[in-house]
Amino acid sequence: MDAFFASVEQMDNPKYAGRPLIVGGNPEGRGVVAACSYEARKFGIHSAMSAANAIRHCPHALFVRPRKDRYKEISMQVMHIFQECAPVIEPLSLDEAFLDISDDHTNLEDATKAAEHIRSRVFNEVGLTCSAGVSHNKFLAKVASDINKPDGLTVISPEEADEFLAALPIGRFYGVGKVTEKKMHSLGVRKGADLFRFTQKELERFFGKAGLFFYDIVRGNDNRPVQVSRGRKSIGTETTFHTDVIDMQEINEILTHLSEKVAHALQRKECGGTTVTLKVRYHDFSTVTRSHTLTAPLFSAAEIMQLIPNLLLATDAGKIKIRLLGITVSNLIGLEEKQPLQLQLPF
Repeated sequence: MDAFFASVEQMDNPKYAGRPLIVGGNPEGRGVVAACSYEARKFGIHSAMSAANAIRHCPHALFVRPRKDRYKEISMQVMHIFQECAPVIEPLSLDEAFLDISDDHTNLEDATKAAEHIRSRVFNEVGLTCSAGVSHNKFLAKVASDINKPDGLTVISPEEADEFLAALPIGRFYGVGKVTEKKMHSLGVRKGADLFRFTQKELERFFGKAGLFFYDIVRGNDNRPVQVSRGRKSIGTETTFHTDVIDMQEINEILTHLSEKVAHALQRKECGGTTVTLKVRYHDFSTVTRSHTLTAPLFSAAEIMQLIPNLLLATDAGKIKIRLLGITVSNLIGLEEKQPLQLQLPF
Protein backbone atom coordinates (compact mmCIF):
# COMPACT_ATOMS: atom_id res chain seq x y z
CA MET A 1 0.00 0.00 0.00
CA ASP A 2 1.15 3.58 -0.66
CA ALA A 3 1.78 5.70 2.47
CA PHE A 4 -0.85 3.51 4.11
CA PHE A 5 -1.72 5.26 7.39
CA ALA A 6 -1.59 8.73 5.84
CA SER A 7 -3.57 7.60 2.78
CA VAL A 8 -6.32 6.19 5.01
CA GLU A 9 -6.54 9.54 6.80
CA GLN A 10 -6.70 11.43 3.51
CA MET A 11 -9.38 9.07 2.22
CA ASP A 12 -11.53 9.47 5.35
CA ASN A 13 -11.00 13.24 5.54
CA PRO A 14 -11.12 14.89 2.09
CA LYS A 15 -9.84 18.17 3.56
CA TYR A 16 -6.46 16.44 4.05
CA ALA A 17 -6.15 15.46 0.37
CA GLY A 18 -3.14 16.94 -1.41
CA ARG A 19 -1.72 18.40 1.81
CA PRO A 20 1.40 17.46 3.81
CA LEU A 21 -0.05 15.10 6.42
CA ILE A 22 1.80 13.49 9.33
CA VAL A 23 0.41 10.63 11.39
CA GLY A 24 2.13 10.66 14.75
CA GLY A 25 2.66 12.36 18.08
CA ASN A 26 2.41 15.95 19.23
CA PRO A 27 5.09 18.17 17.63
CA GLU A 28 5.12 20.27 20.80
CA GLY A 29 5.99 17.23 22.88
CA ARG A 30 8.18 14.22 22.24
CA GLY A 31 6.07 12.60 19.55
CA VAL A 32 7.46 10.65 16.60
CA VAL A 33 6.31 10.42 12.97
CA ALA A 34 4.57 7.07 12.43
CA ALA A 35 3.77 7.76 8.77
CA CYS A 36 3.43 10.68 6.40
CA SER A 37 1.84 11.49 3.05
CA TYR A 38 3.84 11.85 -0.15
CA GLU A 39 3.20 15.59 0.03
CA ALA A 40 5.04 15.63 3.38
CA ARG A 41 7.88 13.45 2.09
CA LYS A 42 8.79 16.16 -0.40
CA PHE A 43 9.99 18.19 2.61
CA GLY A 44 12.32 15.43 3.78
CA ILE A 45 9.95 14.08 6.41
CA HIS A 46 10.06 10.33 7.08
CA SER A 47 8.85 7.78 9.61
CA ALA A 48 10.69 7.61 12.98
CA MET A 49 11.65 11.30 12.68
CA SER A 50 10.80 13.35 15.75
CA ALA A 51 7.58 15.32 15.34
CA ALA A 52 9.41 18.48 16.44
CA ASN A 53 11.97 18.03 13.67
CA ALA A 54 9.23 17.29 11.15
CA ILE A 55 7.44 20.56 11.90
CA ARG A 56 10.70 22.42 11.36
CA HIS A 57 10.98 20.84 7.92
CA CYS A 58 7.36 21.70 7.07
CA PRO A 59 5.74 24.27 9.40
CA HIS A 60 2.38 24.03 7.62
CA ALA A 61 2.13 20.23 7.91
CA LEU A 62 -1.03 18.76 9.45
CA PHE A 63 -0.68 16.35 12.37
CA VAL A 64 -3.20 13.60 13.19
CA ARG A 65 -3.09 10.90 15.84
CA PRO A 66 -2.87 7.27 14.64
CA ARG A 67 -6.11 5.27 14.50
CA LYS A 68 -4.87 1.70 14.68
CA ASP A 69 -8.30 0.09 14.64
CA ARG A 70 -9.18 1.89 11.43
CA TYR A 71 -5.94 0.82 9.76
CA LYS A 72 -6.59 -2.80 10.78
CA GLU A 73 -10.09 -2.57 9.35
CA ILE A 74 -8.80 -1.35 5.98
CA SER A 75 -5.99 -3.91 6.07
CA MET A 76 -8.52 -6.73 6.42
CA GLN A 77 -10.34 -5.49 3.31
CA VAL A 78 -7.11 -5.43 1.31
CA MET A 79 -5.97 -8.85 2.54
CA HIS A 80 -9.38 -10.29 1.64
CA ILE A 81 -8.83 -9.20 -1.95
CA PHE A 82 -5.37 -10.79 -1.91
CA GLN A 83 -6.87 -14.04 -0.62
CA GLU A 84 -9.39 -14.13 -3.45
CA CYS A 85 -6.70 -13.54 -6.06
CA ALA A 86 -3.78 -15.68 -4.90
CA PRO A 87 -3.51 -19.22 -3.50
CA VAL A 88 -0.47 -18.50 -1.29
CA ILE A 89 -0.12 -15.29 0.73
CA GLU A 90 2.55 -14.21 3.23
CA PRO A 91 1.58 -11.01 5.06
CA LEU A 92 4.53 -8.86 6.10
CA SER A 93 2.58 -6.13 7.89
CA LEU A 94 -0.82 -4.43 7.81
CA ASP A 95 -0.15 -3.05 4.34
CA GLU A 96 2.23 -5.43 2.60
CA ALA A 97 2.32 -9.08 1.54
CA PHE A 98 4.01 -11.54 -0.78
CA LEU A 99 1.64 -13.34 -3.18
CA ASP A 100 2.75 -16.54 -4.92
CA ILE A 101 0.64 -17.02 -8.05
CA SER A 102 2.95 -19.48 -9.81
CA ASP A 103 0.39 -22.29 -9.85
CA ASP A 104 -2.17 -20.24 -11.81
CA HIS A 105 0.13 -18.09 -13.98
CA THR A 106 2.83 -19.66 -16.10
CA ASN A 107 4.60 -16.53 -17.38
CA LEU A 108 5.39 -12.93 -16.43
CA GLU A 109 2.79 -11.53 -18.82
CA ASP A 110 0.01 -13.41 -17.03
CA ALA A 111 1.44 -12.48 -13.64
CA THR A 112 1.58 -8.81 -14.64
CA LYS A 113 -2.07 -8.88 -15.67
CA ALA A 114 -2.89 -10.46 -12.30
CA ALA A 115 -1.02 -7.70 -10.47
CA GLU A 116 -2.91 -5.03 -12.43
CA HIS A 117 -6.20 -6.78 -11.64
CA ILE A 118 -5.39 -6.84 -7.91
CA ARG A 119 -4.34 -3.18 -7.90
CA SER A 120 -7.55 -2.25 -9.71
CA ARG A 121 -9.69 -4.15 -7.21
CA VAL A 122 -7.96 -2.52 -4.24
CA PHE A 123 -8.54 0.93 -5.71
CA ASN A 124 -12.18 0.32 -6.72
CA GLU A 125 -13.26 -1.59 -3.60
CA VAL A 126 -11.14 0.04 -0.89
CA GLY A 127 -10.41 3.47 -2.36
CA LEU A 128 -6.62 3.42 -1.98
CA THR A 129 -3.71 2.92 -4.35
CA CYS A 130 -1.04 0.26 -4.01
CA SER A 131 2.18 -0.55 -5.81
CA ALA A 132 3.31 -3.98 -6.96
CA GLY A 133 6.48 -5.74 -7.98
CA VAL A 134 6.42 -8.83 -10.20
CA SER A 135 9.38 -11.17 -10.49
CA HIS A 136 10.56 -14.75 -10.06
CA ASN A 137 11.68 -14.51 -6.40
CA LYS A 138 10.81 -12.62 -3.23
CA PHE A 139 13.81 -10.30 -3.15
CA LEU A 140 13.37 -9.00 -6.70
CA ALA A 141 9.59 -8.65 -6.28
CA LYS A 142 10.10 -6.64 -3.07
CA VAL A 143 12.66 -4.32 -4.66
CA ALA A 144 10.45 -3.92 -7.73
CA SER A 145 7.45 -2.92 -5.61
CA ASP A 146 9.34 0.12 -4.31
CA ILE A 147 10.59 1.39 -7.66
CA ASN A 148 7.53 3.22 -9.03
CA LYS A 149 5.69 4.29 -5.90
CA PRO A 150 3.05 5.57 -5.55
CA ASP A 151 0.49 3.68 -7.63
CA GLY A 152 3.11 1.89 -9.71
CA LEU A 153 3.92 -1.52 -11.15
CA THR A 154 7.41 -2.81 -11.95
CA VAL A 155 8.23 -6.13 -13.60
CA ILE A 156 11.69 -7.72 -13.49
CA SER A 157 12.21 -10.74 -15.74
CA PRO A 158 15.01 -13.26 -15.12
CA GLU A 159 16.78 -11.92 -18.21
CA GLU A 160 16.65 -8.34 -16.90
CA ALA A 161 17.65 -9.09 -13.30
CA ASP A 162 21.45 -8.79 -13.64
CA GLU A 163 21.35 -5.46 -15.47
CA PHE A 164 18.70 -4.12 -13.10
CA LEU A 165 20.66 -5.04 -9.96
CA ALA A 166 23.94 -3.75 -11.35
CA ALA A 167 22.49 -0.25 -11.78
CA LEU A 168 20.44 -0.24 -8.53
CA PRO A 169 21.71 2.20 -5.84
CA ILE A 170 22.88 0.20 -2.85
CA GLY A 171 20.42 1.97 -0.54
CA ARG A 172 17.53 0.59 -2.61
CA PHE A 173 18.53 -3.01 -1.91
CA TYR A 174 16.06 -4.66 0.44
CA GLY A 175 17.89 -5.40 3.70
CA VAL A 176 20.36 -2.50 3.40
CA GLY A 177 19.51 0.08 6.07
CA LYS A 178 21.10 3.47 6.70
CA VAL A 179 23.96 2.10 8.82
CA THR A 180 24.80 -0.66 6.33
CA GLU A 181 24.50 1.78 3.44
CA LYS A 182 27.06 4.06 5.10
CA LYS A 183 29.46 1.14 5.57
CA MET A 184 28.92 0.08 1.96
CA HIS A 185 29.82 3.59 0.81
CA SER A 186 33.01 3.48 2.90
CA LEU A 187 33.96 0.35 0.93
CA GLY A 188 33.31 2.09 -2.37
CA VAL A 189 29.97 0.34 -2.92
CA ARG A 190 27.49 2.77 -4.44
CA LYS A 191 25.43 0.43 -6.62
CA GLY A 192 24.92 -3.24 -7.30
CA ALA A 193 27.79 -3.51 -9.77
CA ASP A 194 30.21 -2.40 -7.04
CA LEU A 195 28.86 -4.98 -4.61
CA PHE A 196 29.06 -7.72 -7.24
CA ARG A 197 32.87 -7.40 -7.39
CA PHE A 198 33.31 -8.62 -3.80
CA THR A 199 33.82 -12.31 -3.08
CA GLN A 200 31.63 -14.17 -0.60
CA LYS A 201 34.48 -14.39 1.92
CA GLU A 202 35.14 -10.66 1.66
CA LEU A 203 31.51 -9.80 2.28
CA GLU A 204 31.30 -12.18 5.24
CA ARG A 205 34.43 -10.58 6.68
CA PHE A 206 32.91 -7.12 6.39
CA PHE A 207 29.28 -7.92 7.30
CA GLY A 208 29.30 -11.27 9.12
CA LYS A 209 26.41 -13.62 8.30
CA ALA A 210 24.67 -10.84 6.38
CA GLY A 211 27.56 -10.97 3.90
CA LEU A 212 26.25 -14.24 2.44
CA PHE A 213 22.82 -12.64 2.02
CA PHE A 214 24.34 -9.67 0.17
CA TYR A 215 26.43 -12.01 -1.99
CA ASP A 216 23.31 -13.90 -3.09
CA ILE A 217 20.90 -11.03 -3.62
CA VAL A 218 23.23 -8.96 -5.81
CA ARG A 219 23.24 -12.03 -8.07
CA GLY A 220 19.46 -12.22 -7.97
CA ASN A 221 19.46 -15.43 -5.92
CA ASP A 222 16.68 -15.92 -3.37
CA ASN A 223 15.17 -19.35 -2.84
CA ARG A 224 12.93 -18.47 0.11
CA PRO A 225 9.37 -19.76 -0.41
CA VAL A 226 6.27 -17.65 0.16
CA GLN A 227 4.94 -18.96 3.48
CA VAL A 228 1.23 -19.12 4.17
CA SER A 229 1.68 -18.52 7.91
CA ARG A 230 4.67 -16.66 9.24
CA GLY A 231 3.61 -16.62 12.90
CA ARG A 232 4.57 -13.98 15.40
CA LYS A 233 8.31 -14.00 16.07
CA SER A 234 8.55 -11.54 18.96
CA ILE A 235 6.60 -9.71 21.66
CA GLY A 236 7.78 -6.37 22.97
CA THR A 237 6.90 -2.94 24.24
CA GLU A 238 8.63 0.42 24.55
CA THR A 239 7.97 3.86 25.97
CA THR A 240 9.13 7.37 25.11
CA PHE A 241 9.56 9.73 28.06
CA HIS A 242 8.18 13.25 28.36
CA THR A 243 11.58 14.32 29.74
CA ASP A 244 14.95 12.61 29.30
CA VAL A 245 15.92 10.15 32.02
CA ILE A 246 19.38 9.49 33.51
CA ASP A 247 18.64 8.27 37.06
CA MET A 248 19.30 4.52 37.26
CA GLN A 249 16.64 3.88 39.88
CA GLU A 250 14.03 5.45 37.61
CA ILE A 251 15.38 3.52 34.64
CA ASN A 252 15.10 0.21 36.52
CA GLU A 253 11.56 1.02 37.64
CA ILE A 254 10.56 1.71 34.04
CA LEU A 255 12.18 -1.51 32.82
CA THR A 256 10.42 -3.50 35.53
CA HIS A 257 7.10 -2.09 34.34
CA LEU A 258 7.97 -2.90 30.70
CA SER A 259 9.00 -6.46 31.58
CA GLU A 260 5.66 -6.97 33.33
CA LYS A 261 3.79 -5.78 30.22
CA VAL A 262 5.79 -8.15 28.02
CA ALA A 263 5.23 -11.05 30.44
CA HIS A 264 1.46 -10.41 30.43
CA ALA A 265 1.50 -10.45 26.62
CA LEU A 266 3.44 -13.73 26.64
CA GLN A 267 0.86 -15.23 29.00
CA ARG A 268 -2.01 -14.13 26.75
CA LYS A 269 -0.30 -15.75 23.77
CA GLU A 270 0.60 -18.80 25.87
CA CYS A 271 4.24 -18.67 24.88
CA GLY A 272 7.72 -17.76 26.08
CA GLY A 273 10.95 -16.83 24.33
CA THR A 274 14.65 -17.55 24.45
CA THR A 275 16.00 -14.10 23.49
CA VAL A 276 15.61 -10.85 25.44
CA THR A 277 16.51 -7.58 23.71
CA LEU A 278 16.92 -4.23 25.45
CA LYS A 279 16.45 -1.10 23.33
CA VAL A 280 17.87 2.25 24.44
CA ARG A 281 17.42 5.51 22.55
CA TYR A 282 19.53 8.39 23.83
CA HIS A 283 18.59 12.06 23.90
CA ASP A 284 20.31 12.64 20.53
CA PHE A 285 18.13 9.91 18.90
CA SER A 286 21.03 7.47 18.55
CA THR A 287 19.76 3.97 19.38
CA VAL A 288 21.41 0.78 20.63
CA THR A 289 20.06 -2.72 21.24
CA ARG A 290 21.58 -5.37 23.49
CA SER A 291 20.42 -9.01 23.46
CA HIS A 292 20.95 -12.22 25.39
CA THR A 293 19.84 -15.68 24.26
CA LEU A 294 19.12 -18.60 26.60
CA THR A 295 19.09 -22.34 26.00
CA ALA A 296 15.51 -22.56 27.35
CA PRO A 297 12.59 -20.11 27.11
CA LEU A 298 11.62 -17.62 29.79
CA PHE A 299 8.02 -16.71 30.57
CA SER A 300 7.83 -14.32 33.54
CA ALA A 301 8.75 -10.71 34.31
CA ALA A 302 11.18 -11.90 36.98
CA GLU A 303 13.00 -14.07 34.45
CA ILE A 304 13.19 -11.17 31.99
CA MET A 305 14.54 -8.83 34.67
CA GLN A 306 17.27 -11.32 35.55
CA LEU A 307 18.91 -10.46 32.23
CA ILE A 308 18.36 -6.70 32.19
CA PRO A 309 21.22 -5.57 34.53
CA ASN A 310 23.93 -7.10 32.34
CA LEU A 311 22.28 -5.74 29.20
CA LEU A 312 22.18 -2.27 30.78
CA LEU A 313 25.88 -2.47 31.60
CA ALA A 314 26.56 -2.76 27.88
CA THR A 315 24.89 0.62 27.27
CA ASP A 316 25.53 4.18 28.44
CA ALA A 317 22.47 4.18 30.71
CA GLY A 318 23.18 6.32 33.75
CA LYS A 319 25.83 8.27 31.82
CA ILE A 320 23.83 9.71 28.93
CA LYS A 321 20.25 10.94 29.06
CA ILE A 322 17.69 8.51 27.63
CA ARG A 323 14.45 9.32 25.77
CA LEU A 324 13.17 5.78 25.10
CA LEU A 325 13.44 2.29 26.60
CA GLY A 326 12.08 -0.96 25.21
CA ILE A 327 12.11 -4.69 25.94
CA THR A 328 11.41 -7.47 23.42
CA VAL A 329 11.27 -11.23 23.84
CA SER A 330 11.82 -13.22 20.65
CA ASN A 331 12.40 -16.77 19.40
CA LEU A 332 8.98 -17.63 20.80
CA ILE A 333 7.97 -21.10 21.95
CA GLY A 334 4.65 -22.50 23.25
CA LEU A 335 3.95 -23.04 26.94
CA GLU A 336 3.56 -26.77 26.43
CA GLU A 337 7.25 -26.91 25.53
CA LYS A 338 8.42 -25.10 28.70
CA GLN A 339 11.68 -26.26 30.23
CA PRO A 340 13.60 -25.14 33.35
CA LEU A 341 15.37 -21.81 32.85
CA GLN A 342 19.08 -22.16 32.08
CA LEU A 343 21.25 -19.07 31.81
CA GLN A 344 24.14 -19.11 29.37
CA LEU A 345 27.20 -17.54 31.00
CA PRO A 346 29.83 -16.00 28.71
CA PHE A 347 33.45 -17.15 29.10
